[in-house]
Amino acid sequence: MKKFSSYLLTGLIATSMLASCGKDDNNDNGGTQPVTPVPTSTTLTGAISSSMTLTKDKTWTLDGFVYVTNNATLTIQPGTKIVSKRANAGVLVITRGSKIEAKGTAAEPIVFTSAEASPIPGDLGGVVVAGSATANGNHAQMEGVTDVNYNKFGGTNDADNSGTLQYIRIEYAGKTANPNDEVNGLSMYGVGSGTTVDHIQVSRGLDDAFEFFGGSFNAKYLIAYNCADDDFDFDDGYHGNLQYLISFKDPAFTDTKSGGDFSNNLEWDNVSASSKGYATPPITHARISNLTAIGPNNVSSSVLTNYGYGARFRRGSQFEIVNSVFLGTRLAAFSLEVAETGAAYKNGTSIFKNNVIQSSAASPFNAGADAGITVEEMQSLATGLSILTNPADAKLTDAFNVASPKLMPQTGSPLLAGASFTGNFTTANGFETNVAFKGALGTTDWTSGWAVFNK
Repeated sequence: MKKFSSYLLTGLIATSMLASCGKDDNNDNGGTQPVTPVPTSTTLTGAISSSMTLTKDKTWTLDGFVYVTNNATLTIQPGTKIVSKRANAGVLVITRGSKIEAKGTAAEPIVFTSAEASPIPGDLGGVVVAGSATANGNHAQMEGVTDVNYNKFGGTNDADNSGTLQYIRIEYAGKTANPNDEVNGLSMYGVGSGTTVDHIQVSRGLDDAFEFFGGSFNAKYLIAYNCADDDFDFDDGYHGNLQYLISFKDPAFTDTKSGGDFSNNLEWDNVSASSKGYATPPITHARISNLTAIGPNNVSSSVLTNYGYGARFRRGSQFEIVNSVFLGTRLAAFSLEVAETGAAYKNGTSIFKNNVIQSSAASPFNAGADAGITVEEMQSLATGLSILTNPADAKLTDAFNVASPKLMPQTGSPLLAGASFTGNFTTANGFETNVAFKGALGTTDWTSGWAVFNK
């Protein structure tokens, strides 16, 4: 039987005694909602089966796996701090059918971090959200979540709503449940387009920063900073829209790799093995505009050989990358692998357009032996492409400063103009914003005030 915290009973008693409703500051229609109980214990563990609120006047501790179940909603106030101790790293899991309402602000972000005096990656497990949107069945259960009662995801409702995640920092994540079975900073499983996701920073994680397994939600303003594995990893048929992304790599920090795997800025897969059928629908097809991806920039002996590609597309995945910038990748900035992935690029289903790229490799392009495409074809199909020989030509303020990256374009930067949203990547449903600049930042620094570096 799973453990249940003592606050659950207290919360139920408190609920029965409440005789009034409180005004909800986040209620757009100005109405009232029932007041959800605030737990008396600040340590959370086991299953949460009724709605509750974490308030900013306390520091909350995740003790091991914490599951929000039974269609409950976990509300987290702006400015709330949630910590985890190394001995039993905490993982917050929003199970399918339940919701999280974590609405931080630029002035008061919500922070998940280590409780240790000297924090290291893995002190925190991470944040996991599961929904009922479509996925292709590549994973039968959530990675790292070993309890069979709570590790299922996906369904048939692409408009599913798992709640809101806004202005959140996730630091020192990466719990290892089993060998090669880890929790990422933010994992989204079958999460639908009714979910709001923006202004999230994942820092110094031991595994991937963001990994999306199926689902159809959209997101803006995401930062992956100094994480050990892939910064943005897409699997299981994820098919959403993303804009304004930052991926920044520390040259001296990767996880242990073997068998030709690498730590990449972006990694795309549809299914993990050819025996499952690389064309299994729904096919992974993320659409990205305005990404800035900074690799380790092989200028010193501290760059680890486990670093890989800027964008690695493989195993039947499809993609759209436009108005984006890749600088300092150890291997190619743009890599295609397996026939299905190469065919989608050749027939125009996948696009790599209007981008600026530079890598430390001999060629910024890599075509796998089984991709059915040459590097010459890859380059010719990448319309609007600008290839830099020196990353300084992008004229970012201080692009490779590990402790304090400054990614704003300087005056005269070629990135300040030339973005295009015509063709495959359009302003569908009002999600994407038409801007003039390429990369994540133009003349306004949207990271200011809530994002934190030097970790």
